[in-house]
Amino acid sequence: MSLSYPEALAFLYPRTTTYKFGLERTEALLDLLGRPDRLFPVIHIGGTNGKGSVSTLVAEALQEAGWRTGLYTSPHLVSFRERYLVNGVPIGEAAMAMWVDQLRRPTEELGATFFEVGTALAFADFAARGVEVAVIEVGLGGRLDSTNVVRPMVSAVTKIELDHQKYLGGTLEKIAAEKAGIAKPGAPFVIGETRPGIIELLRRTAGESIHQLDPGAVPDVRVVPAGLAYPGALRLAGPHQRRNAAVAEAVLAALPERYRPDPDAVGRAFARAFVPGRLDRRGKWLFDVAHNPDGVRALVHAIGETMPPRPVHALVSILGDKAWPEMLVELDRIVDRGVLTIAPSADTRRWDMDWLRRWLRDPSRPLARAQWRVISDFPQALAEVQEGAGTVLVTGSFHTVGDVLERLGLGTI
Repeated sequence: MSLSYPEALAFLYPRTTTYKFGLERTEALLDLLGRPDRLFPVIHIGGTNGKGSVSTLVAEALQEAGWRTGLYTSPHLVSFRERYLVNGVPIGEAAMAMWVDQLRRPTEELGATFFEVGTALAFADFAARGVEVAVIEVGLGGRLDSTNVVRPMVSAVTKIELDHQKYLGGTLEKIAAEKAGIAKPGAPFVIGETRPGIIELLRRTAGESIHQLDPGAVPDVRVVPAGLAYPGALRLAGPHQRRNAAVAEAVLAALPERYRPDPDAVGRAFARAFVPGRLDRRGKWLFDVAHNPDGVRALVHAIGETMPPRPVHALVSILGDKAWPEMLVELDRIVDRGVLTIAPSADTRRWDMDWLRRWLRDPSRPLARAQWRVISDFPQALAEVQEGAGTVLVTGSFHTVGDVLERLGLGTI
């Protein structure tokens, strides 16, 4: 008997707590499916921040140019189906359940993870739905990420910041080396970084990665100029998105001529493209998935420029393995009142509420300008943060934004 959609999710989600690096399990799953990843050309996009926005902009431009385009991103906000879009249409519940059912036994035999199964599912779904070109966002890192089974037309790294140090290394250099591992022979490698030292490291590591795969290949590395910001109409808000759009434009320009959208198509696509949870204003609510210090700095800068209605109240839940003290100090610059809570979907990765209370009382921490409260109960926190607010900012993680969107009935698909 085949799985239902809820049963498929129930099979997948227990595997979210397992991290394994390497391509062998994903390769094995794809072999069993007949290698659907080889049936259409791919663009592969990684980086610490910005890769979801760049991926969406690239996919939107390809679709505008007439290509049937698949877009695989992660994580999702409300529905698992958000991860798999073909010309903006998510995978159906029945199709998703069918693929999980087909992969169930090999998943158990191989010990495959949530993301490995999800990646194999993406290629199977895209092939079944007749995708002509796909944009694939890296999950974590790059070199050993399960999406790195692809043979891309173009690969790109948006920018490098400290995040996931437990898995990728504790320095920018180590993280950059992991992310540069998506470079492939014969495929232009686009670098969106602006710091010369990190650019050089990405350039060198990409060359080494390509040489290991093909000693005779000459790397085609293209660096997006440091001061470049996309000047055209852009629906995505914030100055950081203009930089992301410039990177997306460079990725599109690096494509083989057959797939390269003309400037008018790029302009129309970029003016229309929307990514939920990125400076996403809905009435008095403002949602942003900033989940590391660099993301919060970009959020704070954008809010400082847009000057939303005051007072700004923030509902914040950050995962326990993130640099949350630094993130809270940044948020304090633009928040009038903050409520710190635990997003229900992040319960297994929650931050320590007692530790947080002690930190807020610590006289040695940076002096706060905002009023901060700790309310562990999520419904209570959600109710109280709205009282007297001109703007309610929801941030700290994908979990936080997704859980609030779901509670408010504001789905993303």
